[in-house]
Amino acid sequence: MILKPATRLLLRFVALAYLLFLLVVPVGLILWRTFEPGVGAFVDSITTPAAISALQLSLLVVAIVVPLNVVFGVPTALVLARNKFRGKSVLQAVIDLPFAVSPVVVGVALILLWGSAGALGFVENNLGLKVIFGIPGIVLASIFVTIPYVIREVEPVLHELGTDQEEAASTLGSTSWQTFWLVTLPSIKWGLMYGVVLTVARTLGEYGAVIMVSSNLPGTSQTLTLLVSDRHARGAEYGAYAISTLLMAVAVIVLIAQVILDSRREKSGK
Repeated sequence: MILKPATRLLLRFVALAYLLFLLVVPVGLILWRTFEPGVGAFVDSITTPAAISALQLSLLVVAIVVPLNVVFGVPTALVLARNKFRGKSVLQAVIDLPFAVSPVVVGVALILLWGSAGALGFVENNLGLKVIFGIPGIVLASIFVTIPYVIREVEPVLHELGTDQEEAASTLGSTSWQTFWLVTLPSIKWGLMYGVVLTVARTLGEYGAVIMVSSNLPGTSQTLTLLVSDRHARGAEYGAYAISTLLMAVAVIVLIAQVILDSRREKSGK
């Protein structure tokens, strides 16, 4: 369909206005409120013991979630891309479940499963391992909401790659592990890295599922997103703006990484 110049101009104006009022203006206001008192105040706000503890916990959760998603996500993508089996469509739907289910529902489900009165409550009651309202609960919630990213970025690459190179390596005497490490993994590296970047971004920014399974105690189980909410609820609005700006800085770094990975992937043709 060919649009008239006036129509194209109107559509561009509507799109720009939409982005301006829903994205640029709110972000700009947060940045203005953050740096209005000066850079020193911003640094002081993000270097308090509570902020440093929240940052350390958020990075710890990322350090646990990302490797687990890679270790389990890549084999799952291989199974989906290389095999046809009964129930495959059901597995695909389950993997996409975090996209459809509210994170709050995920948190409630984890409480029903791992809470002291839940189906697996013996883990806390008998073994003394506190899952809900502790770091394990935050990790489980973060894993659930980030499960699809590695799988959904690697699987299309595997489909595009095909099996010719892997079959050739097998014919030449390579074992399954050698074929994976020397042929498959180098071929999917950009898709895998892209999935990792998305996983990091979602883990750092997750709130709904985490707030349900965390005690939200400063220095114990409070992530950066929970700290923003806590400061705002206590009336420490500037502190909330400062941590929000810190999270936005991380988001910008993630976006830059995505752009770089996209360009690398296009150049490599994978």
